[in-house]
Amino acid sequence: MTSVDEPARAATRTRDAARTRAEILDVATREFARAGYDGARVDEIAARTRTTKRMIYYYFGGKEQLFTAVLERAYGVIREAEQQLDVEHLDPVAAIRRLAEVTFDHHERHPDFIRLVSIENIHDAEHIASSEMLASIGSPALDVIRRILEDGQRSGLFTAGVDAVDLHAMISSFCFFRVANRHTFGALFGRDLVAPDQREHYRAMLGDMVIAYLTAERAAD
Repeated sequence: MTSVDEPARAATRTRDAARTRAEILDVATREFARAGYDGARVDEIAARTRTTKRMIYYYFGGKEQLFTAVLERAYGVIREAEQQLDVEHLDPVAAIRRLAEVTFDHHERHPDFIRLVSIENIHDAEHIASSEMLASIGSPALDVIRRILEDGQRSGLFTAGVDAVDLHAMISSFCFFRVANRHTFGALFGRDLVAPDQREHYRAMLGDMVIAYLTAERAAD
């Protein structure tokens, strides 16, 4: 006979498991970002959580699967931000600026994401390639960009023939470089790309570059 308390206990176990899993991912994110995939140790991650190495393997299966789960969550966060982007009420110029600003803000707020992506590129994106979740998650930003481009081209504001993926790469490249190359750029040129007093300058600069690209006359082939 099932105790009336059993559903409550089961719900508590589910919540505890979710908290434990989230804690492991929090610590693993910081450790992988700090030490890289090869340098990170599951023992160290376990030591910094309220669980054990055995439990980490129970939840994730191993170091490779744990790193993949870290990437899945990191990409999930930016995809969620993209899904919440509301630019339908804006004209195409303001809409594309807003999208660029969202990317700029997200990359600035999540330096660990930048490090994780850099690490995954060193490993030829093998963990992303093996993730069913990341293969199906898509990019809401691309859908938004395509709609904005269509609106801008119909109204004559934007040059025809701009590719949404190219534009996405252009926006992401500036945002990524600013955070990823902050220290080397500063050492070489004496300028801090993430200095607070220059933040609005670079944020506006990104929008200006994108709009200039979208409104430039293209030479005939």
